[in-house]
Amino acid sequence: MNERYNVIIVDDEYLAQKLLQDYVSKVESLQLVATCSNAFEAMEALKNHRVDIMLLDIQMPDLTGLELVKSLEKKPAIIFTTAYSEYAVDAFNLAVSDYLLKPFDFPRFFQAINKAIGNVQPRTEEGPKPAPDTISKSNDFITVKADYKLYKINYDDLLYIEGQHEYVTFHTTQRRITALFALKDLEELLPKDRFVRVHKSYIVSFKHIQDLDKSDVTVAGNKVPVGASYRDELLARLQ
Repeated sequence: MNERYNVIIVDDEYLAQKLLQDYVSKVESLQLVATCSNAFEAMEALKNHRVDIMLLDIQMPDLTGLELVKSLEKKPAIIFTTAYSEYAVDAFNLAVSDYLLKPFDFPRFFQAINKAIGNVQPRTEEGPKPAPDTISKSNDFITVKADYKLYKINYDDLLYIEGQHEYVTFHTTQRRITALFALKDLEELLPKDRFVRVHKSYIVSFKHIQDLDKSDVTVAGNKVPVGASYRDELLARLQ
C-alpha cells in the first residue's frame, strides 16, 4: 500500500501512548503526526494537521472522547481505545470505525486500522496547509519544535532524514522525530560537510555511512536508497 495515512493518538496515560506509538510505527502505511494527552490538545492537532485516523481514549479529564467526537464537525476515521466496555453502544452510535478494549494486542490493533483505512475520506482537496514546525540550527545540533515539544538533535546522533510528503522524519541513534517541514529547506539548513542528499526523499549523515552499492547506502545498519541523479555526487564526496 503506497498511500500513507496520518494518525493522532489521544490518551491521557503515558504507557498507553507508548504502546500505541509502538503499534503505529509497525504499520508502514501509517504516519504519526501528533500524540495528545487530552481532548483540547487533540482539537489543536486536528486544526494544524490533516488527520486521517484518530486513536482516541474515552475516559479523559475535562472532556471525554465521546464528547470530543460529538463536538467535531468534520471527523477523521475514529478508533476508540478504552478500558471500559460499557461505552461500546454509544461509540458505535457515533459511527466509529472500531472499539478496542484495553489491553489489546497488535493483531487486533492492525485489524482495527484496516477498518479505519476503509473509512478514510478521499482526499479530493488538501485545503490550507498548516504552518511548518520550527527548526533552527547551531554549530553542533539542531532544535526541532514539533508535536508540542522542543527536541534537541545532536548532529553526531542524527543518522538520516526521510521526507514524506510535507513531513520529515529524523532518524537518530535514540528515536524518530517527525515534523512538518520541507526536505529541500532542511537540506539548505544542515551543514553540507556533515550531511548529503542521496535521494529525493533522503538526506544522510557522512559520519554514519558504512558502505555504498549500486542502489543503496548503508547508514548505521539501515539501507537507504540512492537516487540515480545523486549517486555521482555521493561517490565524488566519499572518495
